[in-house]
Amino acid sequence: MSEQSRPARYIGHVLEELGLITMWQSSLDVKLLCAQRFVRLFAYGGSTLILASYLSAMGISDDRIGLFMTLTLVGDVVISFFLTLFADRMGRKAVLSLGSIMMAGSGVIFAFFENYWVLLAAAVFGVISPSGNEIGPFRAVEESTLAHLTSHELLSDVFAWYSLIGTAGSALGMLVCGWIINSLESIHGWPFIPACRIIFFVYAGVGVVKLLFTLGLSSKVEVQEEQEQQQEQSSETRPLLADPTAQEGEPAPTKKSIFPSIEKDLWSLVIRLFILFGVDSFASGLASLSWMTYFFKGKFNLPEGQLGTIFFTTNLISAASMLIASSLAKRIGNVKTMVFTHLPSAICLALISVPSTLPLALTFLVLRACSQNMDVAPRSAFLAAALPADKRTAIMGAVNVVKTTSQSMGPLLTGILSRNGHFGVSFIIAGCLKVVYDLGMLFSFAGNEAARRKQTAQEVDEETS
Repeated sequence: MSEQSRPARYIGHVLEELGLITMWQSSLDVKLLCAQRFVRLFAYGGSTLILASYLSAMGISDDRIGLFMTLTLVGDVVISFFLTLFADRMGRKAVLSLGSIMMAGSGVIFAFFENYWVLLAAAVFGVISPSGNEIGPFRAVEESTLAHLTSHELLSDVFAWYSLIGTAGSALGMLVCGWIINSLESIHGWPFIPACRIIFFVYAGVGVVKLLFTLGLSSKVEVQEEQEQQQEQSSETRPLLADPTAQEGEPAPTKKSIFPSIEKDLWSLVIRLFILFGVDSFASGLASLSWMTYFFKGKFNLPEGQLGTIFFTTNLISAASMLIASSLAKRIGNVKTMVFTHLPSAICLALISVPSTLPLALTFLVLRACSQNMDVAPRSAFLAAALPADKRTAIMGAVNVVKTTSQSMGPLLTGILSRNGHFGVSFIIAGCLKVVYDLGMLFSFAGNEAARRKQTAQEVDEETS
């Protein structure tokens, strides 16, 4: 009997390590939020593959394409700030629904219009992602909601799958988009621009699907008033990185402000997060996915079908690697997992543009993908645990605003470098800046998190003894 149960125990252990048991036992709301992220990133991946090439085909120069991406991200900063700041008051379902409608509208406008300024307005007020990653208020609201619905000890598993599902959606979107364009051009003889319009119609349809998922969410996703907040204050409002020796039981401040949960002892944490995430996001803007696909297409003359297959493969590798990150974070902590997995990808990013042959450039691209997104889930869990619960949405929204603001400067600089024949320099700068970010995170937070984990372990031992 014991021999028969041993394989079952091994399987159960593997499923637990991968976080599959946690996801299976999660609520329907958690599953719907993950489904939203999948379809949204599917649309982002498809549009990102063709965005720069689509604008270039309409006669727009590289520096104006960079300006387009920059202004899109700047507009997103303003919209995201207000929507995430007041998301808990407006209702999280309402904010997510509004974003879905804007997403569908922007897809329709991109499909029907060619005017630069009309498309820019649609990208700013709608939701078009120049980077292939999150844009708009969705992620901050969804991550805050997931933290609200999930206990802290299970957050790393949920965020790992939330991130993995998004990356898989982006990968599938790029593959499908690439081969749709390739089929319409080579088999049916469509010009490139009309073929791209089909992709934007699909983009609009995905916005409608996302709206249906949002409407399926229950009232549990909304912030619970007074009673639940008072119950959570004793355990959740104390930030993870606060002084472990600080006294508990002190009355919560009643003063109202934009960020009432940010007290003096938290400003140092928030400012450091702003600076470090800002550096990382600026680097991401320099080497956004739109620029990456445009770079490979231009330098190696690759068609959209092959581009879609290449980035589908790298995104699948990135998605699979996220499962390892969740297991690592349970053993060495979120911060060390973030740094030790992200640092190799930063070095590979700096080397992508150096080779003159496609196989070697693809080698660095694949090596980067192996650990590129392994820091995403630990970073989300780190933020969720470090920030006070009652205003987590607003603070995480502010962090995303800082990240998007910093990222918005990158595409314009890359566009200028590309127009002057120095496209590859942007990837080298981006990789070096990401190394600076990784080292900054390690020296700023690894020690504090280790001390906190040790104190928590001691408290658990005292309770069990």
